[in-house]
Amino acid sequence: MLRRPNPYRALERSLGYRFRDRTLLETALLHRSFRFEHPNQRVDNQRLEFLGDAILGMLTAAYLFDVYTDKPEGEMTSLRSRVTSGKALAKTARTIGLGAFLKMGKGEERSGGRERASNLADALEAVIGAAWLDGGVRATDRLFKTLFQPQIASLSGDVWEGNPKGQLQELTQSRWKESPHYRVISTEGPPHEVVFEVEVKLPNDQVATGRARSKQAAEAAAARRALDAIDQKT
Repeated sequence: MLRRPNPYRALERSLGYRFRDRTLLETALLHRSFRFEHPNQRVDNQRLEFLGDAILGMLTAAYLFDVYTDKPEGEMTSLRSRVTSGKALAKTARTIGLGAFLKMGKGEERSGGRERASNLADALEAVIGAAWLDGGVRATDRLFKTLFQPQIASLSGDVWEGNPKGQLQELTQSRWKESPHYRVISTEGPPHEVVFEVEVKLPNDQVATGRARSKQAAEAAAARRALDAIDQKT
């Protein structure tokens, strides 16, 4: 009996793990758009994504806890975010060419779905979830050591790089035992080009604002301005 060729051999080599049950990996790479276009297809990778997200968070937290014995909670949380955020996961997925293996609907593919950051991040989390079901801790440890430990080792010394909201949260908690409060104070422009203006208020009543094309980016801009103002006063 001839064995079916393994179309995922190159991907498994990049992952550092070979699946025993290849259907789990196939499901992890199945975008929901394919299921929508094929009524007989009953599953996609969303449930595996949910599982993989939790497993990756746990593995990263455990590794940081063991390696960075002198860092407080806030700094370890920032480091974890730099490894497990959607942007970071998409970057990791691109380094192993994950997009080429995704199975998606024709419309999604025509719109650039193979390179869409959210699709890549979700698929990588789904692959981690699939590896857990296929080989348990041993399998996900292999993936983590191959894909994520080198990233952690290469992170710059500034644990708050790219995370002004986290840095501001840590500062206000340590100084006033309270969190900053964000609120949208205005929106401008048409729906497809809306600009958000966000205000952040600190526990000492200090206020800073930020503007950006998304609420999250505006909050980050406001946090960065608040941090700059605090630095100028110290």
